[in-house]
Amino acid sequence: MAPPGASCSFPNAVSMANDDAPSRYAFKDAETRWQAAWEERRVFAASADRDAPKYYVLEMFPYPSGRIHMGHVRNYTMGDVIARYKRARGFNVLHPMGWDAFGMPAENAAMEKKVHPAEWTYANIDTMRRQLMMMGLSIDWEREIATCHPDYYRHEQKMFLDMLAAGLVDRREAWVNWDPVDHTVLANEQVIDGRGWRSGAPVEKRLLSQWFFRITDYAEELLEAISTLDRWPDKVRLMQANWIGRSEGLRIAFDMDGAPAGFERLEVYTTRPDTIFGASFCAISPEHPMAAALAGNDTALADFIEECGRLGTSEATIEQAEKRGHDTGLRVRHPFIDGHTLPVYVANFILMEYGTGAIFGCPAHDQRDLDFARKYGLDVLPVVVPENEPGFAVGNIAYTGPGRLANSGFLDGLEVDAAKAEVASRIEARGAGRREVNFRLRDWGISRQRYWGCPIPVIHCDDCGAVPVPEADLPVVLPDDVTFDKPGNPLERHPTWKHVDCPRCGKPARRETDTFDTFVDSSWYFARFCSPRADRPTDPAAAAYWLPVDQYIGGIEHAILHLLYSRFFTRAMKRTGHLGLDEPFAGLFTQGMVCHETYRAETGEWIEPANVIAGDDGKLVHAATGAAIRAGRSEKMSKSKKNVVDPEDIIQTYGADTARWFMLSDSPPDRDLDWTEAGIA
Repeated sequence: MAPPGASCSFPNAVSMANDDAPSRYAFKDAETRWQAAWEERRVFAASADRDAPKYYVLEMFPYPSGRIHMGHVRNYTMGDVIARYKRARGFNVLHPMGWDAFGMPAENAAMEKKVHPAEWTYANIDTMRRQLMMMGLSIDWEREIATCHPDYYRHEQKMFLDMLAAGLVDRREAWVNWDPVDHTVLANEQVIDGRGWRSGAPVEKRLLSQWFFRITDYAEELLEAISTLDRWPDKVRLMQANWIGRSEGLRIAFDMDGAPAGFERLEVYTTRPDTIFGASFCAISPEHPMAAALAGNDTALADFIEECGRLGTSEATIEQAEKRGHDTGLRVRHPFIDGHTLPVYVANFILMEYGTGAIFGCPAHDQRDLDFARKYGLDVLPVVVPENEPGFAVGNIAYTGPGRLANSGFLDGLEVDAAKAEVASRIEARGAGRREVNFRLRDWGISRQRYWGCPIPVIHCDDCGAVPVPEADLPVVLPDDVTFDKPGNPLERHPTWKHVDCPRCGKPARRETDTFDTFVDSSWYFARFCSPRADRPTDPAAAAYWLPVDQYIGGIEHAILHLLYSRFFTRAMKRTGHLGLDEPFAGLFTQGMVCHETYRAETGEWIEPANVIAGDDGKLVHAATGAAIRAGRSEKMSKSKKNVVDPEDIIQTYGADTARWFMLSDSPPDRDLDWTEAGIA
């Protein structure tokens, strides 16, 4: 007999034992019957059982965009196989489902279709829930959550206030990526090739007051703990390590000639102090305070800074852009060469957020510096020379390999590491700098200028400043009566919602109108599943029993954003008393994508595969209009390119078992799968 909850869809065995049984499997009848039986008997409802080993399997929860696609089928079938297997092996299994339900698509739908974001979102949830149930997944639907529901986000607001009290939250002015189409701030990770990850619009830089989670407080810990994640893919661990980006270097203070008041010394941070004798310039970020001071008397510099602002703050964009600069006319004195000075530029490739926002440039041994030096005719002097290559010169590729120091005075003949140590010792001895560890990781900006997100529970008072909303007043609920007839955040222009008395002094004040980045919602949902109806963010006993997630399944595209944020958030929840562990996911599996050919009309419009047929001459045409269709490359199924196949059609035609079996048998689960109707047939 099959264990409780196991699928029993093998009618041919029955057919062999009973000649009167139908020879063809009536999957619609069987699937409906079994799914009803599972629901009636609450077969998949989980509860803590200290006498049985627990197993928590979780697939990344979906955004309710309308209908599921074959990528969902593949992802959730993988988790379901594991859940059923573990249940059959005697484990007490938790396998829940919920909805990552806030975000810009709902607001876009509100603008385009004149429907409220909540109405659009909940209608999509109903559709997708029904479709997922058709798949026969062994999900505990009694634990279903939606991040847009006040019963969920009031606990998120409570944790934010706890983290604010614990010193894990800041509000400060910062240069941010501004999406001019979605009218909201984007994290650096949400800027892809200089464009907003959802709108595709070129990103701009703006200086705004923002709320930040102090994820950098945990940079060292998050980096060191990567080595303990032995059931994570190596590529994901490497991606996280590179993103955190620990570097050991030297802060050097260069004396300046003719600098404006307050800028008598220029502090730079470098990981290559050994190349100091090859320096041919210094450069500062366009956001550096000295750049702003100089721009007041230099209109050309002010124009250049404004132009740099249109690059956005994404490292990838800055890295790919042409290296350009503005000569300030200032010079710094070389710390080891008497009488030698270097020009100071404002350069578009220097990040204010990294180090000190200033560098010395050694073109021979850094590609960005070399590109810059070639453009502006600056010296390129090799100071690290490969062994046995006398007369070594640098062409158009900077040399970053091993070697010994040359053209470097007291450093000549030393290897690189020894030269770094010698420069650091001498700089520190004269009080002109210090050794320093830096991280590429930046604090997590969580403010978004949009309506459909979790309200930030803060009230701004002219006398009291930023005042936390009292816990008794949570949740701060979104108002229903908003309009989307203008760009920007509807909360900002709402006539009444934002006006409130200060809870501290009682004077008129205003609510924070920014809402949380939706990655906040998804950074703790796995913990909420442990006790989804608790009257606090977590039930400590339930969380201690179920967590960590034993097997987490999702796409490689979340390797940095979601997974790193969740690791930080778990630590923050531990610090504020909501959890008792550091790492949320013991095992991680990144499945391959489901891909399909893309199709476009002559007008450039994307066409869904269901609307593409072969014409009389064998060429592709639109099924309804007969217009010519061009086939493109096979890409990940996405609603934006309309290359999706509706699983409901497949399930209605072939049955859920067939759809699930094909998704797991046609390609190794960690590799991409090309969808073909012939394959499932």
